[in-house]
Amino acid sequence: KLIDSVASFSDEITELYFSGDPIPADLVRKTLRKATIERKLVPVFVGASLKNMGVQPLLDGVVDFLPSPLDVPPMKGISVKHGTEVLVKHDPKGQPLALIFKIQYDREAGPLCFIRVYSGVIKKGTAILNISKKKRERINRLVRMHANKPEAIDELAAGDIGVVIGFKNAQTGDTIGSEGSQVLLENMDFPQPVISIAIESKTLSDQDKLKDALQILSQEDPTFTWKENSDTGQLVISGMGELHLDVLVTRLTKEMKIDARVGNPQVTYRESITSAVTKTEVFSKMLASKENSATVTLTVKPLPTGSGTKFKSMVSEKAMPLEMFEAIKRGIENSIRSGIRFGYEVVDVETVLESVKYSELTASTFAFEAAAALCFESVCKDAGPVLLEPIMKVDIVVPSQYVGEVMGSLTARGGLINSMESRTFADHVMAKAPLSQLFGYSTALRSSTQGRGTFTMEFSHFAPKG
Repeated sequence: KLIDSVASFSDEITELYFSGDPIPADLVRKTLRKATIERKLVPVFVGASLKNMGVQPLLDGVVDFLPSPLDVPPMKGISVKHGTEVLVKHDPKGQPLALIFKIQYDREAGPLCFIRVYSGVIKKGTAILNISKKKRERINRLVRMHANKPEAIDELAAGDIGVVIGFKNAQTGDTIGSEGSQVLLENMDFPQPVISIAIESKTLSDQDKLKDALQILSQEDPTFTWKENSDTGQLVISGMGELHLDVLVTRLTKEMKIDARVGNPQVTYRESITSAVTKTEVFSKMLASKENSATVTLTVKPLPTGSGTKFKSMVSEKAMPLEMFEAIKRGIENSIRSGIRFGYEVVDVETVLESVKYSELTASTFAFEAAAALCFESVCKDAGPVLLEPIMKVDIVVPSQYVGEVMGSLTARGGLINSMESRTFADHVMAKAPLSQLFGYSTALRSSTQGRGTFTMEFSHFAPKG
């Protein structure tokens, strides 16, 4: 069957096949590689890593059949300066440029940053720029991983995959390179957290250790976030679901040796607006016997679902000191995180800075930041604020005799059935439902199907809470 499949891609193999002559293994591998790179077929390997069966042939297949950097088109990136698309060619002599695609924490070495080098050479003991964060980092060590065994090396060239040790502020998806590179590689879009729980250490002495551990976990997993309430000091962790947070809490206990108490899961909502409004706010306050004042006019506009937040200025940056302009943006960003009415992050809103007024005698960065924050909060309250809840995409596989009951249960939970597909041994139901109605659904599904129903869910979008 393998020869039959491959023969259609090679006249030479076809002739040998019909003539009854032996077909060289190298010719089969060469043809398989060409067809795989052209995406005309997909080699399938069978094995079990738990039993160490089939692992070596799979690794050989990666080498034999998958494309090298020379076999694929240049990587697409975004110019930091111009915001335009640029092509990053595979060039060991070019400017160093690499992507951090994974971070794993090691107790002794700290964060292990797995990178793929797309251009140039990355060398041990040198400084490099985190282009995504605009911060300089130092490469203390470079290693090449062989399963879980590191091999110390001096450099990684274009096309290589390796591990950098020594970075302090890196995250998955960051681009690193030389000062002259200034190109951001593929942007990894990570889904927003939809569920949160409060967490605290069982002993006061472990509280700082808990914060450090949460920071490590958030570096490893961009879909996991945590924050500390500035008023109460309460720590809140957020992730993609109950199971996601359960796994992370288990890691805190078993890997990082921190005993923690957690609260009940709560849905992470968002806030947005429904209409465009313009408003002016004046901030004036005496601080240290000196008046601090500024006037800011903002317009807020609703954006389509999933657009995030955008900022645009109708005021030239040359019309005011740069630090004042940055203070306005900082005030708006702080208010976005603080929310409008309910304390949830604001999404799908464009903010336009229409005008500013100030006196050089009383202006300060504090005044501009405060005026912008007050104005954003005030104008959003007049723009028809709305609370958004996460809607999940739910896939259920259930024996056909239970499908009616399952669909009825989903509808009762506010779900919308998108489609149903009949299979040989079970039916596949696809639906969307509010996350707030899906707590405990796994238990309910098992109970109603005698343990034979299974489901998976993933974030779909935010929608106004019904």
